[in-house]
Amino acid sequence: MERQEILNLMNEIQEKRGRKKVENEEVLLSEIGFRSLDFSELALRVERSFGGELPFDAVALREIRTAKSVLDFLEEAVKSA
Repeated sequence: MERQEILNLMNEIQEKRGRKKVENEEVLLSEIGFRSLDFSELALRVERSFGGELPFDAVALREIRTAKSVLDFLEEAVKSA
């Protein structure tokens, strides 16, 4: 799954919640209202899209603060799966 596809899914969630799309990957998640529940929904959508289960590293999850870190994390998880 490509990074742009993950970003598209993230923006679908943002739109569904009535929030702004991610236009700059450096934006803080707190600034766009992207919460842990949104991350969980995004991860499930990514898993469904590529047909596998994502490996999660709890330490890496705690470091996620920006849209870029979400995309990096999920992109790497897809590659590792």
